[in-house]
Amino acid sequence: MRLMLPMAADLYGDLIDKGSQTWRNILPGSAVVTAATLAAAYLADRYGVPLTLMSLLVGLSLNFLGNDPRLTTGFAMASGRLLRIGIILLGARVTLAQVVGIGPLALFGIVLIVSVTIMSGVWTAKLLGHRAPFFGILAGSAVAICGASAALAVAAILGERRIDKTQLTQVLLGIAAMSATAMFLYPILAHFIHFNDRQAGFLLGAAIHDVAQAIGAGYSFSTLAGETAAIVKLSRVALLAPVLMIISYKYPQPDRALRVSAFPGFVGGFFLMAAANSFGLLAGARHYTDFGATMLLAAGVAATGIRAPMSALSAASARPLLVIIVASLVALLLSLGFASMGMG
Repeated sequence: MRLMLPMAADLYGDLIDKGSQTWRNILPGSAVVTAATLAAAYLADRYGVPLTLMSLLVGLSLNFLGNDPRLTTGFAMASGRLLRIGIILLGARVTLAQVVGIGPLALFGIVLIVSVTIMSGVWTAKLLGHRAPFFGILAGSAVAICGASAALAVAAILGERRIDKTQLTQVLLGIAAMSATAMFLYPILAHFIHFNDRQAGFLLGAAIHDVAQAIGAGYSFSTLAGETAAIVKLSRVALLAPVLMIISYKYPQPDRALRVSAFPGFVGGFFLMAAANSFGLLAGARHYTDFGATMLLAAGVAATGIRAPMSALSAASARPLLVIIVASLVALLLSLGFASMGMG
């Protein structure tokens, strides 16, 4: 029996069978995402609302289509491959000076947030009766780094003898639900406590689980917050490589044949585009890269809203979800603290 996993955050293309990605399967879902994005663009222009926020709202309004098997391949394409391209193009809006400008305190904070969040997952799982640390590592890494994609990578490193498919599914459902909730609530929290654009961008990039949700929430706050959130979030994603190496070293599998790509290519592409922009190499193409990034990110966020498993909070069992909730609260509190100290 094939597990029905949430594909809203499938940045690595791990959740959908590559053989099913034919044009006939891709077009129906892609047409829905295109229509949703165009509708969001019209409404955003009409009412002066950020496009990313309107894309999310339109996507959520179409959430009833999320489990239609005729549409899932197109949704996965928009929230996976097209979103990766959009993130790479987003690098053309950023310079290396901005990357360095987030400061050493922020970089230290990102490493600390990721480390403590993973450990909080391990500790919470132990308190709830998991003798082995593996489920806690899985859930904590998913919260700390990049949601479902990190969970899949960590599960591949640990192997099925340590993490079975049921546990992986529980984490994927829980992380998708919590990330969608965070994308909606955290920008409101940033407004409520009167964070400036950089503070809000750091908070959203450091505390929201999935890449699409973090960047989408940032741009729903402001353009500068979105740029900051992208830098912070992709810095977290870059930590996937050392985390996987540490897990592989501590819990080796000599017979493991599955290879895991430790460093996502779209992260390197983002920073390469930022470097090219810093040296003025993209001056003649900025209009096209800006438009491409805006539309692809809007499409990715719309697809994410459509695919968000809003019923997952009630469907998931309480104990695995509690591990994710505790780790999420730890990440949020640490992010709030560092945003208050270092991003003013």
